[in-house]
Amino acid sequence: MTDPDFRALDLDAGVIAALLERLPALAEHCVAAVTADVPSYTDAFAGPMGKTIERAVEFSIGGFLRLAALRDQADPSEPVALAVQGAYELGRGEARAGRSMDALLAAYRVGARASWREMSAIAFDHGLSADKMARFADLVFAFIDKLSAASLSGHADELAKTGMVRERYLERLARHLLAGDSVEVVAAAIEHATWTPPETLTAVLLPVARARQALTHLQPSTLQVTEDLPGVDVEQNLAVLLVPDAHDRGREQLLRTLQGRGAVVGPVRPWDGVRTSYLRALRGLALTREEPQHTIDTDRHLVELVLSADNDALADLRRVALAPLTQVREASADRLQETLRSWLLNHGQRDRVAAELFVHPQTVRYRLNQLREVFGDQLDDPQKILELTIALGTAV
Repeated sequence: MTDPDFRALDLDAGVIAALLERLPALAEHCVAAVTADVPSYTDAFAGPMGKTIERAVEFSIGGFLRLAALRDQADPSEPVALAVQGAYELGRGEARAGRSMDALLAAYRVGARASWREMSAIAFDHGLSADKMARFADLVFAFIDKLSAASLSGHADELAKTGMVRERYLERLARHLLAGDSVEVVAAAIEHATWTPPETLTAVLLPVARARQALTHLQPSTLQVTEDLPGVDVEQNLAVLLVPDAHDRGREQLLRTLQGRGAVVGPVRPWDGVRTSYLRALRGLALTREEPQHTIDTDRHLVELVLSADNDALADLRRVALAPLTQVREASADRLQETLRSWLLNHGQRDRVAAELFVHPQTVRYRLNQLREVFGDQLDDPQKILELTIALGTAV
C-alpha cells in the first residue's frame, strides 16, 4: 500500500489550528463512539484505561493533522512510518490481550467515522472548499486503511511468534517428561508452557510423517517430540506423541485413530509417569519389524515384552532349563521340546496336546514318558516348571 500524499491537500493554517484546538474533544468523541459500537472495548476502555486510550487517539489524530499541514518541500515518510509502527504495535498488543482483529478493525472504522464527522464540521465552518473537503476525506480513510493494514500485520506476527514460542516450550516440557526430570524442573516447564496437566498420558511412537497426520485427529493438547528422541536412532525418523486422557474407552478410540499408521502405543500412565509408557513403547518397536504398517498395542503383548526385556538372560534360562534334552538326538530333542511346550501350555491335557500337534494321544503319551526319563523329578518341581514355561513360552 502506497503512502497517502498529504502534501496534495494543502490545508491553510487556520483550519489546522482550529482542528488542533479541538483535538481533546475529537479524541473523546472517537473513544466514546468505539466504546458504544464495539462491545469488545466497553470494559477495556473503562476507568483510567479510557483516559489512556483517549490520549493515544489524540496523539494519532494530532499526528495525522500535522501530516495534513505539510507543504511540498516537507517529507512525510518519517511521520507516516512512526504512525504505522504505532499501529503495528497496537495489533501485537491486541493479540497478546486475546482479542481478534475483528474488534480492532471495527474500532478503526467506527473511530474513522466519528473523527471525520467532527473534523469535517470544523473544516466546513472554516470555509474549506468542496474539492478540498473531498480530498480531506480521501486522506482520512486512506490513512486509516494504512493503519489497519499495519495492525493486521502486527496481530498476525504476534500470534505466529506466540505460537512458535509456546510450541518450543511444550516440546521442552515433553522432553523433561520423557527424561523423568525432577518435579521442580517439570513444574517450571509447565509454567513456561502454560500447560494444564491431564489425568493421564499415553506415549505413542510412530513415523514422523504419520505423526503429523495423526495429530489432526487427536486432542490439540497432545504433546509431541519429533527430533532427537532418547533411545531412538536418527535413521528411524520417529516421533513421539504424548496423548492426554486416552484411558478407558479413550484407548480404543486412540487405537482406531492410529490403525495402519505403524504406531506403537505404550500403556496409560499418570501424566507425571509417562516416561514408563515411553520406555514400554520403545521396547515394543521390535514387535513392528514383521508388520511395519501394523499398529501395536503393547498392552496386548505383555508376555513378549517381558520375555524380551533381557534376551541374554532368556537365552541362558533356555540353555539351563532345556539342558537335559542335549542327552538325546537332535531330531528327537526337537519333537520332545515341541511336546513339552504344548504339555506345559495345555496344563497336561493329552488330548489337547495331541490335537495341537496333530498326533495320536498314544504318541503324546510315549513322548511324555521319554520326557520323564530325560527330566526326571524336575517335571514335578514347581520352580522347574516355571523355568520351563518361561523358556518355552514364546518358542516356535
